[in-house]
Amino acid sequence: MKKRTKIIIITVMVLLLGVTGFLNVMLNNSVSSQNDNTTTTSSYFQTYRSDRESTRDQEMLYYDAIIANESSTEEAIKNAESAKLALVEQMEQELVIEGLIKSKGFEDCVVTMSDSNVNAVVKAAQLTDSQVAQIVSVIQSQFSIGIENIKIIPVE
Repeated sequence: MKKRTKIIIITVMVLLLGVTGFLNVMLNNSVSSQNDNTTTTSSYFQTYRSDRESTRDQEMLYYDAIIANESSTEEAIKNAESAKLALVEQMEQELVIEGLIKSKGFEDCVVTMSDSNVNAVVKAAQLTDSQVAQIVSVIQSQFSIGIENIKIIPVE
């Protein structure tokens, strides 16, 4: 009788272990599928920032190489210094605008600028007219730029 009881107990425990493992896998898959969209969006912003930083680091190295090169002309050095300063100013402006947009209650955003355009990618499923107006106001408070040169892109 003792041997049979032990076999039944071991069988029940193995069965419970199997059920527990199955439920664990199912719960993990359920949580994972719910977080896939959030992870994709978060990774978009992280990847974009990382790529932007890498590109800018490379640009800075190019400018520094021109400035440090003994065979560079005065004009080339002056142009490289001006371009480097302009890039630093652009980086600061983008950072300020991103911070101001986030201060309006948006979870995340990235801003890119060119000479005549500003693009803001905002973490949101969709934007209301009021939210768009807030973002435009932030951008226009930092630049003298027309609304036709501002592009706002929601990303979920």
